[in-house]
Amino acid sequence: MLAGLLFATADASDRQDTLAATLPVGGVTLIEFQARLLIAAGASQIIVVVSRLTPELLGAINRLSRRGIAVDAVRGPAEVLAKLHPLARVMWLADGLMTTSVMIEAMRDRDHDTLLVAQTGDELERIGPSAVWAGIATIDPQRIADVVKLPADYDFASSLLRVIAQRGAEQLPLPETAVREGHGVQRDSHALAAKGRAALVAALGTRTNWVDRFLVAPLAKLALPPLVARGVPPIALAGLGGVFGVSGLAAIAIGWPASGMAAIVVALAFLALADVLAWLRDERALGRALRWSTPAAVALATLLLGQRVGFLAASATPPLLALTTVLAGALAERAAGAVTRPWWWAVPAAYPLILLPAVLIGYPVWGLAAAASYAAVTLGFGVEALRARISG
Repeated sequence: MLAGLLFATADASDRQDTLAATLPVGGVTLIEFQARLLIAAGASQIIVVVSRLTPELLGAINRLSRRGIAVDAVRGPAEVLAKLHPLARVMWLADGLMTTSVMIEAMRDRDHDTLLVAQTGDELERIGPSAVWAGIATIDPQRIADVVKLPADYDFASSLLRVIAQRGAEQLPLPETAVREGHGVQRDSHALAAKGRAALVAALGTRTNWVDRFLVAPLAKLALPPLVARGVPPIALAGLGGVFGVSGLAAIAIGWPASGMAAIVVALAFLALADVLAWLRDERALGRALRWSTPAAVALATLLLGQRVGFLAASATPPLLALTTVLAGALAERAAGAVTRPWWWAVPAAYPLILLPAVLIGYPVWGLAAAASYAAVTLGFGVEALRARISG
């Protein structure tokens, strides 16, 4: 069992009477962002150590409680110990820490007390001659019990860090790439926003499929800063995606396949950005709708293109290729959750990227054949992976 320990006690450096934990990160508070990383890593309980309950912090805790996990606000180590399951492993994130899922995953399954450390860092405490704590620790609840025995006026976070270090905790070096990807403690709102954008783009870059890694991530890196700065809601981007999508489908249906498929690709770009913003701002209902809208738009566009090309060529081959692409692609998506997907796995957004160049050069049947083959190979890989998993 994994439990998350978060602190909301330090004030922001550039905002009076504002806790650093409640500074905004792309539409949510930092503490919500931290908690979501822990929940994604398997945490079933979040404990927040507070010094005062501000309206922003109360709102953040209430929103986290609606995610279906236990969220408790406490004021000291004794209360933390009372709330924790005795067999839990505790992952502690520093107050004001921005990090990525990669670092959370690296620290999650540690069997022994482990501290993430760096060589330099003015924001955090030094724990050795050449090491400072880098903001993440995985510990046994007994370390918190050790802090309970100390005088009550000791600072909880500092005392806990000292106890962990003195008990001989393993030290995991912070990778240099993690700093470039946004990892670090920051209590200035502007600097935190910059780290948040870097962490989000880095998270997109770690996705396995090639569309997200090589197309969506660079697009998000360019588009997110102005979108977040201007407070553009994800529903607006989703609306634009819908307009382009409907226009593209209409264009394909009336015989403008090149323009229509180009509009579909633009629609998918808007939907991808809307999905990223919805994830960042924790708009889960919109995120679920967007994850359905992309495959639906791709399936309709592929079927319409096959029907139109088949009608013009007086051939049944294009519609059959389109139907094969949609059916094989749908079955591959069904298998996707149960297998480890390689980077080349055919996600729905990949098919229009194959079809558009073929349509532009005047060979749509080749594009449909390539898309159908791609979907079939992906489905075959998924079936064999499932068979190996069952037999193994």
